[in-house]
Amino acid sequence: MQFSSPLARRSPPTIFTLVLLSGLSALSLNLFLPSLPNMALYFQADYKVMQLSIALYLLINAVLQILIGPIADKAGRRPVLLWGLSLFLIATLGCIYAPTVEVFLAFRMCQAVVVVGMVLSRAAVRDLYDQDKAASMIGYVTMGMAIVPMIGPAIGGLLEEGFGWKANFWLPFGLGAMTLALTFADFGETSVKSGKTLVQQFREYPELLRSPRFWGYSLSSALSSGAFFAYLGGAPFIGTELFGLTAAQVGIYFGAPALGYFVGNFLSGRYSVRFGVNRMVYWGCWLNAMGVALSAILFLAGLGTALSFFGLMTFVGLGNGMTIPNATSGALSVRPHLAATASGLSGAIMLGGGAGLSALAGALLTHETGAMPLLWLMLATSVLGICAIISVIRRERQLGL
Repeated sequence: MQFSSPLARRSPPTIFTLVLLSGLSALSLNLFLPSLPNMALYFQADYKVMQLSIALYLLINAVLQILIGPIADKAGRRPVLLWGLSLFLIATLGCIYAPTVEVFLAFRMCQAVVVVGMVLSRAAVRDLYDQDKAASMIGYVTMGMAIVPMIGPAIGGLLEEGFGWKANFWLPFGLGAMTLALTFADFGETSVKSGKTLVQQFREYPELLRSPRFWGYSLSSALSSGAFFAYLGGAPFIGTELFGLTAAQVGIYFGAPALGYFVGNFLSGRYSVRFGVNRMVYWGCWLNAMGVALSAILFLAGLGTALSFFGLMTFVGLGNGMTIPNATSGALSVRPHLAATASGLSGAIMLGGGAGLSALAGALLTHETGAMPLLWLMLATSVLGICAIISVIRRERQLGL
């Protein structure tokens, strides 16, 4: 096929481009986590202030996802991606050259614009496939994305020890530039513009918000992943302060959930079409809760170690790898004509809750409390995730779906 202009590409993006778009968003979230203690020293700031770089990032992610979806349904996926990636590069440079912690946190919040990659790669998949096939494809896309958080903290710890904390922002800057170039060359538009004004597009939100099934899918994803976001906020403290691990060691241990997430996404890619999204979400939520419960039991028995704490988080990742792609596909399929809007809103619900849980986990942990406040918080969100998907299953039985 010949294209009259590179700005008007129509060929569907390759799976590699979708994986890279999703992965860049994940990398920007957790690559620098092993550097937090030294960044606090550099900026002469309290560790809890530096932890805001996680919670604020997630919060702005949530807000942006509410905006990105309707904008992309109106203007198309491609232009929103190109603008978002360009702004991400500018924000990353701001983080590198920030003179104070306040300026750093401001640019860190601006970095959240990279969430366009996660939102619109999923929306593009839903543009191209039906519900179960979309869940399978989203599973494969996010399976590739899982490699990034699996190795990201380990790489971040090594970069921190070898080159200092700024190296953990130069790397995503370089990868962001590469992703922008690849998106320009490969990501053809996958949607038809809605033809509605932006105000009209935002007025579509009530159609989603009135759907119990949309809420059930979104909350099962948000609550299941809430355990992981709480882990993000608390695990660096547990690793460094309670177990005395180095930055490199924390980075290596920290990737345990991503290993499970990789496997869970593979299972989603392999079996979602066969078993359907509801059963995959249900089993995923249970695996998530079981991993946290086992860890809590070990700590209550006085047997908790760094290996048991981080190792059992693999089940949290496994459960999320089964839950998130399938729940996302379910949420996007409630109103297929609002795929990007649904992707943004469901993602906002997930990350908005994640921001709160991440901040809460960081605030709860002290040397005196140990790991238990984090584990109780994670267990509570996991159990609520099970309740959410059960509500979806019951609703569909009532409707005869």
